[in-house]
Amino acid sequence: MSSASVPAALTAGYSSSALKRLFSFPVVIASMLCVLAVLSVRGRFNDPDMWWHLRMGQMIFNSHSIPTADSFSFTANHHLLVPHEWLAQLSIYSVYHFFGYSGLMLWLCAALSAIYIAGYILCGLYSGNWKVAFLGALVLFVFSTVGASVRPQLLGYLLLLFELLIIHLGRTRSVRWFWLMPLLFAIWINIHGSFFLGILLTAVYLAASFFDFRVGSITSQRWARATRGQFLAATLVSIAALFINPDGLRQVVFPIDLMLREPINLAGVQEWHPLQLTSERGVVLLLVLAAIFLLVALRRAEIRLEELLLLALGLWLAGGHDRMLFVFGILTAPVFVRLLANEWENYNPAADRLLPNVIMIMLAMATVWIGFPRPAALRSQIESGSPVAAVSYIQSHHLTGPMLNDYTFGGYLIWAMPEHPVFIDGRAEIYEWAGVLSQYMNWMNLNTDPEALLDQYHIQFCLLNANSYMVRVLTMTHHWKLVYSDRMSAILVRDPA
Repeated sequence: MSSASVPAALTAGYSSSALKRLFSFPVVIASMLCVLAVLSVRGRFNDPDMWWHLRMGQMIFNSHSIPTADSFSFTANHHLLVPHEWLAQLSIYSVYHFFGYSGLMLWLCAALSAIYIAGYILCGLYSGNWKVAFLGALVLFVFSTVGASVRPQLLGYLLLLFELLIIHLGRTRSVRWFWLMPLLFAIWINIHGSFFLGILLTAVYLAASFFDFRVGSITSQRWARATRGQFLAATLVSIAALFINPDGLRQVVFPIDLMLREPINLAGVQEWHPLQLTSERGVVLLLVLAAIFLLVALRRAEIRLEELLLLALGLWLAGGHDRMLFVFGILTAPVFVRLLANEWENYNPAADRLLPNVIMIMLAMATVWIGFPRPAALRSQIESGSPVAAVSYIQSHHLTGPMLNDYTFGGYLIWAMPEHPVFIDGRAEIYEWAGVLSQYMNWMNLNTDPEALLDQYHIQFCLLNANSYMVRVLTMTHHWKLVYSDRMSAILVRDPA
């Protein structure tokens, strides 16, 4: 072989290797996870909280400043708020600004696809079996359906997966990986309050790093002193990085404040309610836990101390709050697939078949393109899930004065009818701080005279859910007149007579 042909041979070999990696079995799985993400959320565009996140992002985008006081309501107007999601809100509005509703759906599909792929990579690296890792991604998918919507929490959960990846790589490859954590937390604190879960994770790993024992199937291996020292130092710098935010200490302690000082919010909002074990997701949770227990008991598999602690943390969070099932899935999937790793033959790159893989990836891309909802479908979802027609009525009939609105309508009203400050919306924390949430809950539950709250705030018209019994109660008082009603909403105006 001539000297000139050697570089050509090397280049050809590199190109062939790169092509095989590009169309490998794990990439096929990743493309299938993208399909799963798109098909699972194509009909879940209209989350009530999406709208006020969109308005907050618009304010930040246009003013180049971060609000720290409420300006959307007349009941909690100018009350201090913690802008703990401002960076995610800016990203949400940015895609809307350039691409409209299709951009928002793209944001949702991309965020969820990234979560599934990151979960698959984590499970593959952690278990060492890229075939079984797909089951871990499916476990994550099942529990992610509880919170798959255009909301900042999706980005927070993606960062939670990144943290688990960083910790795993820092332990198994190089401690230098740990030093990505400060950057991660500096971003996370401005994305979502789930950064606090990241701090809890570091505490779990740090605590387990000191122990070296085996008790039955439970094992723990003490970390090398240098590894633990690097991890502790990176954790301390990460805690310091949390103060890179627009609201200082208040933003750092916000998750603690939410859990300890907002009982009405936690008791009244559905997603914060305890998990019902008889629900579909509750049954799946029990099945996953049972599978883990059986693998440990019957296969005499080892379970590591930090895994046991993470499972306990995930179960505690999910049992207490339905929305935390997402976190349970993230923490459980890697443990589940590691225990299953020897039950299925591993992926062999040499056995990859290029043409079938290319066909599968192309089919997945085509399915994503076909399955992605068009603008007309997105507008239809908005009209079926938001009081669009009622807002049109209010604007066309020039209703004025203070408005009392249904809690779930508040977010959309902030976006679609900014000229009318809302009574309440999905930012439950500021209304609890202002004392409005308890007033509203008592009013809706008929624990107080319905007229008292309306008179206190000089309410001139109400926009309520059409199925709310408060619509019937108010019309029976003869002080309120029903002027509009459809299958979703009802408008009542104060009768001057």
